[in-house]
Amino acid sequence: MADSLQNPAVAGALESSNPDSGPPPKPKRNTFALACALLACMSSVLLGYDTGVMSGAMIYIKRDLKISDVRVEILVGTINVYSLVGSTIAGWTCDWVGRRYTIVIAGVIFLAGAFLMTFATTYSFLMIGRFIAGIGVGFALMIAPVYSAEISPRSARGFITSFTEVFINFGVLLGYVSNYFFAKLPTNLGWRFMMGVGAIPSVMLIVGGFIMPESPRWLVMQGRVGDARKVLDKTSESIQESQERLADIKEAAGIPQDNHDDVVEVPKRKTGGRGAWRQIFLHPTRAVLHITIAGIGLCFFQQACGIDSVVMYSPKIFEKAGMKTDNDRLLATISVGVTKTICILVSTFWLDKIGRRALLLTSSGGFVCSTIGLAIGLTVIDRHPNEKITWAIAFCFLCTLGSVGTFSMGMGPVAWVYSSEIFPLRLRALGGAMAAGANRLSSGIILMTFLSLSKAITIGGAFFLFGGIALLAFIFFFTLLPETRGRGLEEMEELFGTFFKWRSTAKELEERKRKRLESENKKNDLV
Repeated sequence: MADSLQNPAVAGALESSNPDSGPPPKPKRNTFALACALLACMSSVLLGYDTGVMSGAMIYIKRDLKISDVRVEILVGTINVYSLVGSTIAGWTCDWVGRRYTIVIAGVIFLAGAFLMTFATTYSFLMIGRFIAGIGVGFALMIAPVYSAEISPRSARGFITSFTEVFINFGVLLGYVSNYFFAKLPTNLGWRFMMGVGAIPSVMLIVGGFIMPESPRWLVMQGRVGDARKVLDKTSESIQESQERLADIKEAAGIPQDNHDDVVEVPKRKTGGRGAWRQIFLHPTRAVLHITIAGIGLCFFQQACGIDSVVMYSPKIFEKAGMKTDNDRLLATISVGVTKTICILVSTFWLDKIGRRALLLTSSGGFVCSTIGLAIGLTVIDRHPNEKITWAIAFCFLCTLGSVGTFSMGMGPVAWVYSSEIFPLRLRALGGAMAAGANRLSSGIILMTFLSLSKAITIGGAFFLFGGIALLAFIFFFTLLPETRGRGLEEMEELFGTFFKWRSTAKELEERKRKRLESENKKNDLV
């Protein structure tokens, strides 16, 4: 029995079952883990800033370089397609050189892209800069949530990982503010300064990447258990939690629990690579298939519902709604950025309290209503081109804020939190890369077709279409996504595999965990 007490998971279970031990003390939030996640999520500012700044910069780029609407669509949307390349490569470098050096690579690549875009003299030159910046965005979007999830203590994982979306929103707001101030410069200079400011977060990201610790899960995958233990001691809320997390990671990596060496050999099948591709695409288990569909589907629908068209083309929407001057439209877009930032901060503090599922369903339901409302308002304005319908203009403005607000309260942060935590350790890098790739692909398609789509079926018709897609997303979320709040990263696989029965699956997981602890107790008693 004495040996069983050396197992932290068993010891914790025994202690919690002792009525004389009293209630466990409430853990303190780990500020070191939070600081590391904040540095990692700084990479998300790159995507947010590019999205926000291009909403205004494209107006002046079109005037300066004298390009057509089709070229504007390509310029705006292709960065998301290019980011597919970055996400794919990041899924490999993430396992090869580690999580934090992948973050450094993201900063270096985006810095080079921002430099080229700032000094571009032709459309072709500008597109080369967009290609390089897009690769950097792909790196950043894949690695930030993965690193944050792996560095976070269990009780605060939703809070910390959601900062990926917080920083995307902060970047969008920064881009809007940059548009407003630099729009006062001459046309050929204003948009260059707008693009050049994106280099600042890149430099901060590069510096931060060399300061932050490596992910403990990646360290264990390399057999560096001693180094992983040191990181876990710093990023856990107690020593007991650190020991439990290490035991779970070792089990997932195939390392025997009685092996206490600081450097060990990890079975190759557990470290990812080609084996991960086979496990996901060729011979997936029922649980892995469910996880893959849930993770990729969630990230796909997050953008397929058309949120980036609201954010990126908000000046166009406000122009259609009756705002005629550049200054008025850019000021209105700042209100969009402020609304997104406030709503994401609200949701950040609720992710670990009410759970991912409740926020996601509430958010997607609100987004459906707001988007359809925006479609109705724009259709009314479109059918009365010679009249100024004040109520319809105000209604469109409120529905625009409602769309970005409801999105940011759930669909925005939950997609990155959920997709980064559900994949098993051996599949996490590849799974995260595929989820980020699906997200950027759907965003790229939306952005590259929005102007053409709005001309073909009217701008109101486009948002009716997005509202329909958002309704499909709600049904997908309701039927296929179980609650993951409070679960360890190594327990996630047990939650999945029983389609459409997510409530009973969660209960079954608790029962299996209880039986496993009882089995360990009996085994250790015999020893």
